[in-house]
Amino acid sequence: MIELIDHSFWFYGIAFFGIILARYFLVAGGTYWFFYSPFSQSLVNQSPQHLSPSWRSIQQDIKLSIFSAGVFAVAAGFVLSAYSWGLTRLYSNPQQYGLWYLAVSYGAVAVLQDTYFYFTHRLFHHPSLFPWLHQGHHRSRYPTPWTSFAFDPPEAIVQSVFLVGIVFVLPLHFITLIAVLTTMTVWAVLNHLGIDRLPLSFPHHWLGKWFIGPAHHSIHHLKYTVHYGLYFTFWDKLLGTQDPDYERKLDQLTIDN
Repeated sequence: MIELIDHSFWFYGIAFFGIILARYFLVAGGTYWFFYSPFSQSLVNQSPQHLSPSWRSIQQDIKLSIFSAGVFAVAAGFVLSAYSWGLTRLYSNPQQYGLWYLAVSYGAVAVLQDTYFYFTHRLFHHPSLFPWLHQGHHRSRYPTPWTSFAFDPPEAIVQSVFLVGIVFVLPLHFITLIAVLTTMTVWAVLNHLGIDRLPLSFPHHWLGKWFIGPAHHSIHHLKYTVHYGLYFTFWDKLLGTQDPDYERKLDQLTIDN
């Protein structure tokens, strides 16, 4: 069982601001160092049309990510304060709903979060909303791991609403919630590796048809009007926002490999 010491909202907020920032610099920074260092050049698909962003662009991504960390820290502080007041559906005893429910609830949150992300993300690209909500994230036309959490503050608020709201609706064990947050972080960093950071064969197998990876999401940064999902390609396929060229290249590379 997990027992939390009762602290104030501000204690939680400040503590999680430090934790979220440390996580960002460790995961995004470590991934950037590995895949963009001379050591990794043998893994990179050299292509002049897919260039790395400038250091100035990376600095802008880091600045936005620090603001996003503040928003997410406030959200985390609110969730833990609400838990201490008995208002959420978070629980600490894994036997309360059975061990099987840990996996089921994790999968349910992933599907719901992907759905929420797809529709909000697509809405952010509306011409009247894009400059206010999402333009900062797209300053990096060729994204790097530093871009993974580079959100304009209003977008960060909208994304945090899901993570705050879900704990009031769905019973979630703390381990499940941590697993969801870890998956979100790692997935976001990998999706922003850039289209030329991995061997072409890596994302292009049957998993590439169902799960979003760096090749899939890099096309979104290049074209803007396709590929809005977070984890799965389901909504893009169903609603016609999947780039047909991606599907054709995926099928061809699957045959070749």
